[in-house]
Amino acid sequence: MKITHISFERLDLKLSDPYTIAYETIDRTSNFILKLETDIKIVGYGCAAPDPVVTNESPSDVTYAINNIIIPYLLGKDPFTYALLLLELKELLAKRSSALAMVDLALFDIMSKKAEVPLYKFLGGYRNSIATSITIGIMGVDETLLKATEFVNQGFTILKIKGGSNLEEDIAKMRMIHEKYPNIELRFDGNQGYSVKESVAFVKATAAIGVEIFEQPTKVEAEERLGEVMDQVNVPIMADESLKTLTDAFRLAQNERVDMVNIKLQKVGGIWVGMHINSVAKAAKLDAMVGCIDECGLGIAAGLHFALSRPNIKYADLDGHLDIIDDPYHSIFKLEKGILYPTEKHGLGFSESDIM
Repeated sequence: MKITHISFERLDLKLSDPYTIAYETIDRTSNFILKLETDIKIVGYGCAAPDPVVTNESPSDVTYAINNIIIPYLLGKDPFTYALLLLELKELLAKRSSALAMVDLALFDIMSKKAEVPLYKFLGGYRNSIATSITIGIMGVDETLLKATEFVNQGFTILKIKGGSNLEEDIAKMRMIHEKYPNIELRFDGNQGYSVKESVAFVKATAAIGVEIFEQPTKVEAEERLGEVMDQVNVPIMADESLKTLTDAFRLAQNERVDMVNIKLQKVGGIWVGMHINSVAKAAKLDAMVGCIDECGLGIAAGLHFALSRPNIKYADLDGHLDIIDDPYHSIFKLEKGILYPTEKHGLGFSESDIM
């Protein structure tokens, strides 16, 4: 099998509900869809969601990478030599992780379509559904409670609350949501906004709630603080921004700084690297979550298939598509009452006939 033609499309997507995290407010996103055509008529699709903070890329970086690196390199190559292709492309692309992830997803889409199975089965098929959290960005206490009510009424059973900019407000939000919805699981993302002292104070103040996961409470630049928090609390501490590479995963595990890792395919460079990171986590007895950024349904589908394939991935935070207006890939998996299900279509579940 050979790759015979490569094309791409840039999607500039508006969000229906702009949101705020500890360091920015977001109201739109740019995604890229890569299309790899082969000499046996199998077509693979991949998604890139460049982000200047998370992936260190701008849309223009991805455009340049596709035209000047990816297309010249991949033409004529065999998708089943993916280990070689991804290793060499990683060097050529430097730190453009979403561009690498886009190629990775398209290659795995081709291979699983050739095998005539959904991607999650091609990768291992450990489970066939997973619950996802849905995120509430930083907003006032009353607004947060209204948003929680909206999501609970939609059937979600896990809420992730963003914070890190006001400790007292964050505590008040968590207490109010738990008081109104005691059976809803709550996760909290500090988005690097807290000191060690504030992180410990947050956990103590919310101890009665039973916070399921405390994500990236402290700064990436002072990674040892994650370990300091972990040593003082009994809530699982999860690395997000601190984890971008396989080396990061090994260092975090070796230094015993976290209880969990958040693997975002766009951030780490795709499924192949994600599998290695998950193996390190499993060896270190760390649980794993598959997360996302602002990705259309194609990117979310990839995260879903990856999460379903590995026993060690017990958590999902795959809601990045829900606020995207006119997402052309929204129907390639199902979301029912907070549970994500793949379709049984081959690969990632998408072909151009789906939108014609």
